[in-house]
Amino acid sequence: MSNEIYLAFAHPKERSEASETETVHDRISLRDHIVDVEIGAFQSERGSKQRVCFNIVVEVKPFQYKIEDDVDRILSYDKVTEAITIELNVERLNLLETLAERIADRILVEPQAIRVFVRIEKLDRGPGALGVEIVRSNETKQARFVAPRDLQFNYPKIFVLSNEAFKSVQLKHCIDELERLGRSAIFCVGLPTVKYLEVAQAQVQRRIDLLAIEQNAWKLAAHDKRCVVVETKTELDWAVKNGQISVWAPAKMLLDSKNLPNFDLNKVLSISEWLANEFGSQYLTLIGDIPNTDCSIKIETIPLS
Repeated sequence: MSNEIYLAFAHPKERSEASETETVHDRISLRDHIVDVEIGAFQSERGSKQRVCFNIVVEVKPFQYKIEDDVDRILSYDKVTEAITIELNVERLNLLETLAERIADRILVEPQAIRVFVRIEKLDRGPGALGVEIVRSNETKQARFVAPRDLQFNYPKIFVLSNEAFKSVQLKHCIDELERLGRSAIFCVGLPTVKYLEVAQAQVQRRIDLLAIEQNAWKLAAHDKRCVVVETKTELDWAVKNGQISVWAPAKMLLDSKNLPNFDLNKVLSISEWLANEFGSQYLTLIGDIPNTDCSIKIETIPLS
């Protein structure tokens, strides 16, 4: 195992020469990621933080399809740094070994991950770096408790906006309050009220409708620079974890989703409910007059004056 770990962090040339007769997997890596952490079994390590350095290499499955320069089709680097952040936030730990195991387990939950190498080092406990190195795979890992989503990051507040809400004082106050609290939020918009192209073919019309919704998202962004238009699940995840306000451009996620319900795109509430379920959000907040029909999730409404 020690040789495997050495090769995991070695130069690609060394790895290639050592694995000429083996199956060689693609890898992603995080190197020299330093975080201030309170960790350690000694009394002198309690109540103060020390620098801890993380080096992680993940072997991933080969692609079965074209990547098409699409961030949602890969194992994002954010998932690696997220695994570190989540495990550091769950509880205070005494052992680097425990932390390494938990980080490895969490990364291996990702469907693309085959094997993970984790090196964690304390930088302030002596003249050199003191640490542990482990390698874990989906074949050898032991099941353990995975923190629920509410320990990973706060559920985002999801707002559904009528077109009349774009310029409303209620929306401005809402954005001001989110910014003050450092809370993330996702704004969902529907079709615009202005006339746009209509065609006879249903599938073509669906694409045109999705483009119209996305144009409406950009229209909202033009009203307030704090609203950033986002189209991928990876970007939304990042925005949620970093307290950002996003305006959802839904075309990509809806078109890429498997077993997607056949939404009526005229009903923005149905699309928004699907997104809420994707993030585990418990309710939707409506700003403006939006018909509430056939929605199984809890609804709260902010009326326009």
